[in-house]
Amino acid sequence: MTKCINIDGVNVPFEEGQTIMQAAENAGVYIPHLCHHAGYAPHGSCKLCSVRVNGRVCTACTFPAAEGQSVINNSRELQADRRRLTQMLFVEGNHNCPSCEKSGDCRLQAVAYYLRMEDDHFPLFYPPRPLDSSHPDILIEHNRCIVCSLCVRASRDIDGKNVFAVSGRGAHKHLIVNSPSGRLGDSDISTDDAAAHICPTGAILIKGQAFHRPIGQRLYDLERIDGSPHAGEASHEA
Repeated sequence: MTKCINIDGVNVPFEEGQTIMQAAENAGVYIPHLCHHAGYAPHGSCKLCSVRVNGRVCTACTFPAAEGQSVINNSRELQADRRRLTQMLFVEGNHNCPSCEKSGDCRLQAVAYYLRMEDDHFPLFYPPRPLDSSHPDILIEHNRCIVCSLCVRASRDIDGKNVFAVSGRGAHKHLIVNSPSGRLGDSDISTDDAAAHICPTGAILIKGQAFHRPIGQRLYDLERIDGSPHAGEASHEA
């Protein structure tokens, strides 16, 4: 007999050892997330995938699926919390979507649209963050980094290079490069590395490809992040 969890009134099958996020993804159920990536070890840092499981709030990307779970994913309260988290990510960095070459392909931007984020709500921090263009093929735009650690995990676990790390705490938490100078140009990263392509925002970019795919033809230009079309959008709690 197939084991199932219930997400927003729908029975979703799962296999032993899967997380709630993995079961949801396999069933085509979208749970907002930023630091999660299929095939990577759970991280639980962004907290955007927080759901209510049998009354308890937990992160869907780290919490194991189990028989008898009743999962609330799409509630007014959870969507409001996710919207606030997304707003804080925007104000803690310097995100100027209209001028960013990742616009339309940016998961942070797409999540903000999905959550109907209409403004930043909080005062902007305007942190003084550098641009590292020392590498001949790849650049780091620290202004757009949301410290999701996907590049850290990709470089360590997939590429076997350990190019990136995260340093600091709280508002001072930031991405660093493990090279003698601390600059990307002195690291052994290459354009073939998973770490060069995994960033969900425009923080790590391949040089010479700016706006290679025209606005209007990009991933989230064609459909919303939950997979639904832009035209005739289905309503959800907000």
